[in-house]
Amino acid sequence: MTTPLTPPPKKNPQKRTIAPTRPSEARSRAAMGLSAAAAEGRFALQRCAECDTLQYPPRDVCSACLSPDLSWKDISPEGEILAETTIHAVSKLYFRERVPWRIGTVQLDAGPVVICHLHGDCERNSRVTLINRLDRSGQGVLMALPKEGSLNMEDDPQLRAMTSDPKHRRILITDARNTNTPALARSLLDAGAATVFIGEAENWRPNPMRDELNKMANVHIFPLDVTDTSSVQELAAEIGGKTDIMINNASFIRPGGVLARGDTGFARDEIEVNYLGLMRLAQAFGPGMCSRTADGVNSAVAWVNIFSVYALSNDPEFGCFSASNAAARSLSQNMRADFRSSGLRVMNVYTGPTDDDWHQLVPPPKVAPIALARSVVQGLKDGLEETYCGDVAKDLYQRFQNNPNVLERELTQGGDGP
Repeated sequence: MTTPLTPPPKKNPQKRTIAPTRPSEARSRAAMGLSAAAAEGRFALQRCAECDTLQYPPRDVCSACLSPDLSWKDISPEGEILAETTIHAVSKLYFRERVPWRIGTVQLDAGPVVICHLHGDCERNSRVTLINRLDRSGQGVLMALPKEGSLNMEDDPQLRAMTSDPKHRRILITDARNTNTPALARSLLDAGAATVFIGEAENWRPNPMRDELNKMANVHIFPLDVTDTSSVQELAAEIGGKTDIMINNASFIRPGGVLARGDTGFARDEIEVNYLGLMRLAQAFGPGMCSRTADGVNSAVAWVNIFSVYALSNDPEFGCFSASNAAARSLSQNMRADFRSSGLRVMNVYTGPTDDDWHQLVPPPKVAPIALARSVVQGLKDGLEETYCGDVAKDLYQRFQNNPNVLERELTQGGDGP
């Protein structure tokens, strides 16, 4: 059985922080499909359209008929361990710091034999369930888990290295005034988070959620205004070295598109909070978090952005808000590039209309705060880069994948003319 993690001792500030290392990053273009599936937590392999043969490892042409028509398909992750070994010595620095490390071969029920990492609780020749996860270089790798699960299995060192589990970690939520903040804080604490920091802008104004937040153990509220560079930098100087997971839920939202707005005032506020606010946070907290991704049990692991799913394709009813989220989504992709060398993961959570005052006139289904909180926590536990919360978000993403141009016309077409 996996040895449960214990809360880490207080760090000696005179000791050097371990420099981040990462696994090998080189992959073929074909193998990028495995990483794209891992970013969403999907177990997928290439299937040949001509002869239906499943491919492993990823390749450019079918191993059976040489057809180049290969597409990624979700398949059954069940299989049986054929062989296993434990590595005790290796040349790659990332693994040398983490040995012993188990690997093995698994015969999938779907056909192929795959090489994968093995969870410590997997027994020889046992039935297993495979998962596809991103390693710290951002590349998709396969790992076998016990089919029936096991006690404290999430604490396995190999599994924890591929996820962003909040257990024993310190987390900053950026907006105490957002209606989803109490549910986020409660869910993170239930998942084992050591401390939840919460930023609050204009703390002289009444905040109806402050009393609820103050009643939670291990929750601390700090001044933070993402539109004020000095405010962001001051908080980073105070707790930046302690922040293991950043959850940016700061959002400014108003209905209306270009012609519905009489001026650019609200659009400027949306850009200031939703786009420039994210940039200020990344510039202030990013370097410190990137330097601590190898810092033991409570190392820095993830940056979470909560976006509207209409960042993918504009919703005319909230046209300018959608545009600011699209800009922030593009910025998050740049953050992934900047953070990748350290192994700090950027997870984007896309949500449909939320259950708040600004979506009062939007018909259901809407995303409740607790549903959003569960998606964030589960995404962290699974080590995802992309996750979609709510029926609207999942449906819109599927349509976006099928044909983004068709989706744009579905969202922007008007009613019948005169």
